[in-house]
Amino acid sequence: MEQCVGKSIQEHFSSVSDPRILLKTRHKLIDVIVITLCAIIAGADDWVEIAAFGREKEKWFKTFLELPNGIPSHDTFGRIFSLINPEEFGKCFVNWIRSAFPIVGTDIIALDGKTARHSHDRANGKPPIHMVSAWTVGNRLVLGQVKTEDKSNEITAIPELLKTLDINGCIVTTDAMGCQKQIARQIVDQGADYLFSLKGNQGNLHKEVELLFQDGKKNDYKDLPHETYTTVEGGHGRVETRKYTVTNDVDWFGEKSKWKKLSTFGMVESTREIGDQTTQETRYFISSLPLNAERFAEAARKHWGVENGLHWCLDISFREDDSRVRSGHAPENLAIIRRFALSLIKQDTHRKIGVKASRKRAGWSNEYLLRLLRLG
Repeated sequence: MEQCVGKSIQEHFSSVSDPRILLKTRHKLIDVIVITLCAIIAGADDWVEIAAFGREKEKWFKTFLELPNGIPSHDTFGRIFSLINPEEFGKCFVNWIRSAFPIVGTDIIALDGKTARHSHDRANGKPPIHMVSAWTVGNRLVLGQVKTEDKSNEITAIPELLKTLDINGCIVTTDAMGCQKQIARQIVDQGADYLFSLKGNQGNLHKEVELLFQDGKKNDYKDLPHETYTTVEGGHGRVETRKYTVTNDVDWFGEKSKWKKLSTFGMVESTREIGDQTTQETRYFISSLPLNAERFAEAARKHWGVENGLHWCLDISFREDDSRVRSGHAPENLAIIRRFALSLIKQDTHRKIGVKASRKRAGWSNEYLLRLLRLG
């Protein structure tokens, strides 16, 4: 089984260029990559811990890696990953994910960004990295990621990320930052539908959609074709009611032709009750989806799965915000590995423990680690 691991990883990462002067290298690049991946899955969070994991597992690693000069030092791990091209490295992980876990049927793909807060390098004027990820809600996988310098650059990052994805038949969701005409066109051209959250960044669009629904409510929606769908969720002393309203009355909108396949406007009214306190929030959306309130509700609600399923886990279980890896390409490459590791853990259908506990288990059990890698 271990031999299969080495062979499969070699196949997936053969396209990564070795950035070192080959005559001066003591450690094979594939060995460094495999040890780092296994260590991150098994609970290591920095180069010192990765090197320590490698030394503890050296005998096991030698069953399927060459390790001509043993386990590299933590400085060697850090230096190599600061030099590896993150675009090549990320493509290898994406290809691995797609070959191991193909998407079957329609899925909701949430595009959202996250900043690794302590990855900034003030001494060299380097801002923290901001990774925009494509998270498949149903499959619980990261399908791809692109680094930007800050959140405002998500507008340019999302089109680049979409180019790498097969989204045919899917629903692509974004927050208000991604609500752009050219992004809508690209999503439709790639065979998918879109659902965009609205805020004030789209000029009068947010205000016009808000007025449409407010006028509709005043008249009990007598002159506004629509559908509604309501959900009630409770637990831990909290009750949250969400009313989803969607209309296909879009022909009046002056810029309709500029938003490819614009078909519906949506509104979500959320009411949260905690004890004797009640809070309310209303959000608005535009979409290429047909008039179907339940489908709109599913897409709008599940977009935020990227927060709990991806971002929260990266912070709590992988301590991403605490990472102070800052040299060269190392912060981006480490962020790519974390997202891949989380995707693998999420695919364990027999898992009855949390992500953090699963990482520990992978460190205790070589058999479980191999099972997560799905390479045997």
